[in-house]
Amino acid sequence: MEFEGVLKKYFDVAYTEIEFVKRTYSALKTHGFSDENSIAVVCICRDEISQSLRSIIKHMWGEAFNLSSLAGMFFAGQTGLMAAMHHSPVAGGKERYVFYALPHIAIDAEGHLGSCKRAGREGESTACGALNAFQKELSGGHLNLSIDESDLEQSLLKRRLLREIPYGHVPDLLELTKITQKVVQKDIEYALNTIVDRRKSDYAVISGVQIHGPEHNYVWVASCYAVVNEVMEKIEV
Repeated sequence: MEFEGVLKKYFDVAYTEIEFVKRTYSALKTHGFSDENSIAVVCICRDEISQSLRSIIKHMWGEAFNLSSLAGMFFAGQTGLMAAMHHSPVAGGKERYVFYALPHIAIDAEGHLGSCKRAGREGESTACGALNAFQKELSGGHLNLSIDESDLEQSLLKRRLLREIPYGHVPDLLELTKITQKVVQKDIEYALNTIVDRRKSDYAVISGVQIHGPEHNYVWVASCYAVVNEVMEKIEV
């Protein structure tokens, strides 16, 4: 099965990155968010092939506070989130924030999950490399969960994701990516519920998976909602 078939099989509806950002912007504008009164906050992988999405978000929203880590994990914590929460414009007495949280996976032209080409390099590469390395440790049965101060983000990634994997189960890269999406969303939501004063701040959370194809990048949306005037509402993208 080639790229298009695999994309449709595992990600029922996927938009190009530009279409995804335009659609989320348009949907959120009807709920009072705009580039003039809001700040975007981005949590994606550090990988250079992921940065096109941050650039598009920044172009559309005017700015993009960066919370990114390996695999798009949310490791900035309450301190990082608090910093972002002090950077929004204040309009009509309200601050407004739009959170984009997306781990990533590649699909090559032949439909191989996790496989991609990188400019200037021969042969196949992997995305997400951090998740792939963790999956190999799980598959090999030799999982090192100690905190390596020379590799902090990967150490934290393994310890955090393992909490969401049933004992003895070894997910493949696709399943691990979707587990990561849920974990990142959960961790950001926990921090938001701890920090945000909903009387003063409106915010939106958009979570999904960034997909690198042979020609273009795509986004699959898992969840999109806004909290406006202390009321949560699902947003259709």
